[in-house]
Amino acid sequence: MDDRAEEVQRVIDAIDALTEGEPPEARAKRLTELLKSVGEKVRRERRDAVLEMQERGMSYRQIADASGISFGRVRQIIADDPDADTTPSPE
Repeated sequence: MDDRAEEVQRVIDAIDALTEGEPPEARAKRLTELLKSVGEKVRRERRDAVLEMQERGMSYRQIADASGISFGRVRQIIADDPDADTTPSPE
């Protein structure tokens, strides 16, 4: 497992530990709060990366391929569409 995969696994383990042993109501509330805060951070970081690739001259298709997301999602992210991360899309 490479360093990045290990980091991701540590985050997943931390999330598991955060909710371990809690009743479902408390677990759902805590995970909702976590999703809001972490989700926003991830969206900002991904948008910054996509914009950086665009600034380097990459096409939307190249960005999509490099990022593992759809062409349409790239367009939404670059357009700063607020639904870019909430609208279901086959990726």
